[in-house]
Parts: sequence; C-alpha cells; structure tokens
Amino acid sequence: MRKTIFTLTAVVAVCMLTLFACRKNAKTDSTTVVSDEALTKIYNLGFSNKDVIPDGKGNYIVEGDILLSEDDLNAKADVSLLRVAGEEQYRTTNLVRNLPRTITVSLASNLSTWSTALNTAISRYNALGLQITFTRVSSGGNISIVNGSGSFLASSGFPTSSGNPYNQVILNSSQVAGQPNNTVASILAHEIGHCIGFRHTDYFNRSYSCGGSAVNEGSAGVGAINIPGTPTGADPNSWMLSCIGSGQDRPFNANDRTALNYLY
Repeated sequence: MRKTIFTLTAVVAVCMLTLFACRKNAKTDSTTVVSDEALTKIYNLGFSNKDVIPDGKGNYIVEGDILLSEDDLNAKADVSLLRVAGEEQYRTTNLVRNLPRTITVSLASNLSTWSTALNTAISRYNALGLQITFTRVSSGGNISIVNGSGSFLASSGFPTSSGNPYNQVILNSSQVAGQPNNTVASILAHEIGHCIGFRHTDYFNRSYSCGGSAVNEGSAGVGAINIPGTPTGADPNSWMLSCIGSGQDRPFNANDRTALNYLY
C-alpha cells in the first residue's frame, strides 16, 4: 500500500487529503541508485520498476511495500502473466500449500502497542472460515512482524516456491504512530495478504488509489494472475489496494472475500 501525505514514508501534503502507502515515496539520492540490470529484472518479473528502493541489505522494495531479494530477481517463474482487465484481484505464481493449514504469527515486543491491531487483522481472516487459519504465538511465528525503519511504511513478500507463506512483515512503528487501531489492522492484514500470495488490486493502475501517474505494466512478465470471479471494474474499498487514507479502516469487502475463498 503506497501513497503520500501525512505520515507514511515521507510526509507530503496533497489536496488536504492524507494518504498512506505501504511504503512511502521517499527521496532517492545517489547512494540509493538501482542498477539498470536490477530494474530490468524487476520489470521482467511483472513488477513496476518505478520508485524502487534498495533496503541496504541487498533487497529491493517495489510497488510501495513488496520486498524482492536478489534470488527473487534471478528466479524464473513458471506461469505467464494473465491480465483480464484493469482493476481486479491478482495472485502471485506461488501460493500457500498443504491445506488446511494453521499459520502462526508473532509480534516483536517493541511493537506491543499494535497487539490489538494484529488481533483484529487475524480475526478478519479467521472469520471467513478459510483453509488457512492464523493464530498468535509469542515468538518465532511462520510470519514474524518486526519493527523497521527507512523510507517505507511497511513491507513484506510473497510465498515461497515450496508453498510456505513469506515469513516476515516489517512495520515502521514511527510511521504508523498516532494512527487508529483499525487503520493499522488494515495495513497488517494487507501485508499478510502479500505473504499468502495477493498482489495489489490496482496492480495495473496504481494511480487509482495512490494518485499521480498511472503505472500499467501490460503483459510485462509473470506473477500477477487474475482471480476468477473478481470484478472487471474499479474496486474502491479492497484491502489490497496500493494506498490507504490516514485513519481509514479497510475490512474485507465482498470482492475480497470472493478472492480469499477462491484461493483458500
């Protein structure tokens, strides 16, 4: 979820409306230049290669909150990109397998302020009766939510080729400070959505929720497969839109539930 204005990754005022993005559009200096080779690999994987942020650990944050490693950039997916329309639910090539399955989630002690927000996010998933169930553990969860810093609000990744959820969500506590519980719950639910294989709903036109220039990758590569039964028109309230307004709550809407039930 990426956007700009107020708190998120850099504070920017826009039409008096505050918008959050899973990461923020931070300034890029000469020390954070991404090589043309890396940008090409990112594009060929089907991700936007605009506003890519190196995290200083050899990884790249793309599309606001998605973390890609060098291994990801060098991997070859086995499914071609499938695009049916402009604003739908999309999944990644890899999904969580070995269902039904319980996925444990832990929260770092320095993020205890957001314990209730995490419980809310988990309860939203569990209320759907899916074949994946989320449960809290004190540490070492299949998905660990940890504190981070940098030019992004939150970030996560996608399931592994072996069918496990991505194992970490990074949340910038300083960036979400002061936000209502339900806003942070929506952000955490969004990042967990990435961990189990969901792309942004407005993957092909991020300006829909973030403003600015439209980003449409066309049939650039792999990793964004339309989920049958999801809308072919704009979906203004999806939990997987790239950007969320400051103070906004985004529980699952009907189309989100269709997508989650189709996959899990």
